Amino acid sequence: MPFVFSHRFSKTVVLSRCLSLAIASLLAGCLLLPGAAWSAPSVLPQESGVEQATDDHAEVTGDHAGAAHDEQEAAHDEQGAGGHAPAGDHAGAAEHSGGDEGDHHGPLPPVWLVLPFLALLIMIATGPLFYAHHWHHHYPKYAAALGAIVVIYYLFVLESSVPMMHALAEYLSFIALVASLFIAASGIFLSLNARGTPWTNSVLLFVGSLIANLIATTGAAMLFIRPYMRLNKGRLKPYHIVFFIFLVANVGGGLTPIGDPPLFLGFLRGVPFFWTFTHVWYIWLPTILLLLAIFYVIDARNKQTGQAIDASSGLMGIVGRKNFIWIVVVIISVFIDPQVFGWVPRLHIGDVHLPFGIREIIMFSVCVLAFVSADKTALKKNEFTFEPIREVGWLFLGIFATMQPALQLISEFASQNSESLSVGMFYWATGALSGILDNAPTYLNFLAAAMGKFGMDVSVASQVVEFALPAEGIDSWIFLQAISVAAVFFGAMTYIGNAPNFMVKAIAESSGVDVPSFVGYLVKYSLPILVPVYFVIWVIFYSGWIVQL
Repeated sequence: MPFVFSHRFSKTVVLSRCLSLAIASLLAGCLLLPGAAWSAPSVLPQESGVEQATDDHAEVTGDHAGAAHDEQEAAHDEQGAGGHAPAGDHAGAAEHSGGDEGDHHGPLPPVWLVLPFLALLIMIATGPLFYAHHWHHHYPKYAAALGAIVVIYYLFVLESSVPMMHALAEYLSFIALVASLFIAASGIFLSLNARGTPWTNSVLLFVGSLIANLIATTGAAMLFIRPYMRLNKGRLKPYHIVFFIFLVANVGGGLTPIGDPPLFLGFLRGVPFFWTFTHVWYIWLPTILLLLAIFYVIDARNKQTGQAIDASSGLMGIVGRKNFIWIVVVIISVFIDPQVFGWVPRLHIGDVHLPFGIREIIMFSVCVLAFVSADKTALKKNEFTFEPIREVGWLFLGIFATMQPALQLISEFASQNSESLSVGMFYWATGALSGILDNAPTYLNFLAAAMGKFGMDVSVASQVVEFALPAEGIDSWIFLQAISVAAVFFGAMTYIGNAPNFMVKAIAESSGVDVPSFVGYLVKYSLPILVPVYFVIWVIFYSGWIVQL
């Protein structure tokens, strides 16, 4: 049974549970990968470094790529312009600069190795529908077993450990960020003394979308999902959760590098911090308003009434304010990275480079400290359990491992065919793959391919700046805009497109809320609602029919 907060649990028990989660993740990774994968520089390629982040982000990975990156950064520093260094040591799912894939990650995997990933997606889609009891009790075993197939094939057949090293580093950063924000936000009980109506819901979704650019989509989703559900108690429907994912957990975070992991990757590579805002806001704002208008029309048809307004109370009440400090700590720690601040050390044990950094240590520490110090009333009112993060942790462990072959094959295709890909093709390809794969490595793979069209290298910060802010007469920036918009917006297409999507689903389910299945989400909502909206974006900005390319 999932752990449910109770006063009967001592702090010692809670501490041991949290620590065991973090330690188990680290030990599992160390057991899966040979030590040689982390040590000798000759093992690691001279690569460009893609990472999963964070979410929310800034779900970003840390200094995980190994000693070879130190040499690469030194070489880039000699070439680089001002701003910040290239993210050469950020491990990611693909880390390609557009060259021969064999030179970067060893031999390409066979196409059939994508099957474990497809099998896991199918099980995630069908398990809760057709064999719910069996799936609920055994999904960790399926995720681990399918992931193990891919890991074993890479290590013992292809004899290539680098992709699995990246997967482990990404996973640790992902789970550290999501778990820390989930636990910290769970200690905050935010009550809104308002009735759930189409107007109040639209305002809340818009505010949440804005705040996502300040505390990442993951932070905003964890903070607002519970009060949003309480606001609509008595009239809460599946579409409420879906539009929350569309707006707060995805599209909303499209204005700043803090908002969504792909944009943070771009920032680490050299994209100026405010470039996204100045080049995307006029796409972001109409998209947000259009989705809100669609939501308003749907919600207006819901004639059920929400919670009653308490005339004796104020508009908003907060229990557990001190946990906002932990959220701020997590967001600040996202930037504790050697590529942002040169004084941040890389972690080694002897010659072995560890698959996590200072950032992950801070975030895992917040998991423990935020829970132990949380207001017990807030936890109880939020009906806090560890089940949502447990489900996300196990399923994404399998996803991160099994998606590596697909990412590697896609990266190879993009690098070999970049010359024939138009800006519209980059938009649709980046978007389609961001919906079913992790949008952060997808972003960087296609960014590398797009820069290759202009003879530039994604691993050189000065060239990334030149690509984003080209000389007059060169339109390279529109490729970056298309890739950025697609990676962020299309992350809403499925539950696995972006980190907070599945977390929101898990939290809603743990609270007894009816949410769409994986297939239902895709067929009933994202395909008929998002695809037409994204098609309009393509027609206006990337088809060449209205805005001349």
